[in-house]
Amino acid sequence: MKKVLLASGIASLLIFSNCGPSRKVERMDPNTVTDISGRWNDTDSKLVADEMIKDVLDRPWRTNFEMKNSKKPTVIVGQVKNKTSEHIDAGTFIKNIEKSFINSGTVSVVQSGEERNEVRDERNDQQTFSSEETRKKWGKEKGADFMLNGVIMSIVDQYKNQKTVKYQVNLELTNLETNEKVWIGEKEIKKFIKN
Repeated sequence: MKKVLLASGIASLLIFSNCGPSRKVERMDPNTVTDISGRWNDTDSKLVADEMIKDVLDRPWRTNFEMKNSKKPTVIVGQVKNKTSEHIDAGTFIKNIEKSFINSGTVSVVQSGEERNEVRDERNDQQTFSSEETRKKWGKEKGADFMLNGVIMSIVDQYKNQKTVKYQVNLELTNLETNEKVWIGEKEIKKFIKN
């Protein structure tokens, strides 16, 4: 009997010890600036993408291309490598870059990588399953004139309960026909974190 009482007493303690403060979740505007951990976050991604795309579009490469070719340039966004010690979803940053390019209205953006293969798979399916009037033809893809790629890096300096993290994003735009780098951009964000 004593063993049963002891076991139920221990079980009760374990159950009630896990009944600490309850979690509270609130919905918020997705545009609200938040920085809870001090790590790279959605605000950093959007801020860096917007600023860097504004810079790349304001440089001479674009007007030089338009004057020579009488059309707006077509850009493909390639890899942006994460060389930080953190997990950073480069895909989110790439989507922010593509969105900034497209919303500017000054360049065209074409699919890259897996997304392009998905479009090609759909076009292939259309050859068999779609009506002749609606199926899309092969060999009509728009080729990119320029490719944007880059890297996200960080430097961490930490002592006891204080830490600084400097993020550095470097992007390069390359002419795909000539292999000439026509723009190099850099954006830095520095954060101070105290625990």
